[in-house]
Amino acid sequence: MKKKLPLFLLILWFLPLLIPADETDLSVSFPRILRLESGDTGFKQYQSNVEYAYRRIADLERRGSSAESILEDLTIFSYIPRQEDDIFKVAARCNVPYAALATLNRFGHPSSLGDAALVLLPSIPGIFIPQNPESDLELVMAAARDPQQGFPVTITRNGKTEQFRFLPGGDFSPTERAFFLNTSFRFPLRNYRLTSTFGPRINPVTGNMRFHEGFDLAAPEGTDVFAARDGIVTDTGEDPIFGKYIIIQHGETWFSLYGHLSVILADLRSSVQSGTLIGRVGSTGQSTGPHLHFELRQNGKAQDPGKYLFREGINR
Repeated sequence: MKKKLPLFLLILWFLPLLIPADETDLSVSFPRILRLESGDTGFKQYQSNVEYAYRRIADLERRGSSAESILEDLTIFSYIPRQEDDIFKVAARCNVPYAALATLNRFGHPSSLGDAALVLLPSIPGIFIPQNPESDLELVMAAARDPQQGFPVTITRNGKTEQFRFLPGGDFSPTERAFFLNTSFRFPLRNYRLTSTFGPRINPVTGNMRFHEGFDLAAPEGTDVFAARDGIVTDTGEDPIFGKYIIIQHGETWFSLYGHLSVILADLRSSVQSGTLIGRVGSTGQSTGPHLHFELRQNGKAQDPGKYLFREGINR
């Protein structure tokens, strides 16, 4: 009489059949690269894989055929970044576009790599669009591309499963690159009337001519104010000129200021995402009516917000 296999063995036996055939699942542990040097066995294999992937992509483009067959070669390697690393150096050393590293690791801006304990490196250059976009960069990518474009890929890390659409050979568009490089911000109000721009003007309270270092956006008292980009709240308080205000740092060089608020809803030193509710429009400080005074500063110098604010709709 034949013995019956235990239930858990039957499950393990048939488990591969339960994974959809049209989806690449990279849920296993990632091959480790210790050093981005040719003497490192893992890195040497990674370089070989990337070189082969470029040849495959070029061949597919010449023949005009589907890139789906290339997915069987996709392997995700892992690397612990060193203090001197940045995303551009790592991407150049790995011979892949920095967009591949940024989208796979869901980095919102270049400085994100500095906070990462582990960086994932794809063996095929391309971009990864998450099924559930969160940052403005991911929302722009998802909105700008055909939802049928790309191939489904599942990646499990830190006990969390994430699903992406992978576009082999893909790269950032100019708009996506601008968001990633922290040169684009979203408007902090969804509905507003621009009442004062950047530049010389007569102060409506004092009547004196002076340089206006931001935008004034008129809106009803209590209108929601949102963070213009991911960042850290570095200062909040009340000032005779700006009234109740919030300052957010974005990366190493950029800051945004939100003045004349009626309510401050962001905590000091808290992390905020682009589009996070941080306060409400008011008329505190030197103000003639409800509005938001909004400034952008780079390395301490006021910049014209009109050059950096992304006007196309990004709705959460």
